[in-house]
Amino acid sequence: MNDLSRRQMLKGGAALVAIAAGGGTLTGGMLLPSAAYAALESLTVVAPAKPGGGWDQTARAMQEVLQGAGIVSAVQVENVAGAGGTVGLAQFANRKGDASAVLVGGLVMLGAILTNKSPVTLKDVTPLARLTGEYEVIVVPAASELKSMGDLAAKLKADTGSVSWGGGSAGGTDHILAGLIAKAAGADVTKLNYVAFSGGGEALAAIVGGHVTCGVSGLGEFEAQIKAGELRALAISSGERLPGLDAPTLKESGLDVELANWRAVFGAGELADADKAALLDAVDQMVKSDGWKKTLETKGWMDTYLAGDAFAAYLGEEETRVTAVLKEIGLVS
Repeated sequence: MNDLSRRQMLKGGAALVAIAAGGGTLTGGMLLPSAAYAALESLTVVAPAKPGGGWDQTARAMQEVLQGAGIVSAVQVENVAGAGGTVGLAQFANRKGDASAVLVGGLVMLGAILTNKSPVTLKDVTPLARLTGEYEVIVVPAASELKSMGDLAAKLKADTGSVSWGGGSAGGTDHILAGLIAKAAGADVTKLNYVAFSGGGEALAAIVGGHVTCGVSGLGEFEAQIKAGELRALAISSGERLPGLDAPTLKESGLDVELANWRAVFGAGELADADKAALLDAVDQMVKSDGWKKTLETKGWMDTYLAGDAFAAYLGEEETRVTAVLKEIGLVS
């Protein structure tokens, strides 16, 4: 297959960007592809969690859209669970200079790095782009005696430890929100009873089964069970009510708390400029595709796309904010 045919397989000109940035050579009137071009033919998306959670959903959505739009010929998802994503982060950090893989991460990982005292941080990888954001919903089993967020807040204030929360990894967005809610309710945050699960499927089973008092996670992870009547939504962490969800905001419920989760994609550390440009271009094509827009609509994810240096600057600000919040609610000394 000649080079022109290969480029036609990669829609939108991603190959041309990679070749130009990577110093591809012109021989006999034909551009020879560089290593950056090869990365766009095959890509591994690492989800640092078990199947079923938000990072896994994001990775598989990327796989579907990148392949479906012809941006990358072959995409595979690799799950590496453990310690709030820091196990996957540590493994991924060993891929220095490797343009054939990207890592999904987000706000949860910032907290996990701090609470787990991880020697590997996001400074060991290359920020590419923030992709999506999602508000958190607080739910209880349908049979729960707690009928409103006010009921939950009162129970928290009366006996903080009697309320068990089911959510994602320790120090992550779910944990942070539970702490902020407890603090806003006037409860003893140091007695917060939080049960961390490494996968969304495990957390959901525990919440639906009544093994914990309440659950907290992104709306997309509970939406089907809420609609089916298995879970009751007590409140949403957005500033305003969300269409299609019969639940007040935390602020409406008398709790001055607002929080949005975000998810992003990172490249390996020490990437060559050409490889970083090629990956950024592939991500840019993905988020502007009809397939990605449909995914956001279907899953209820907010489009928070922010790429390159702008995302790197935002990430630095978030690291500062998360550190302050975790210290305030007692998760980090």
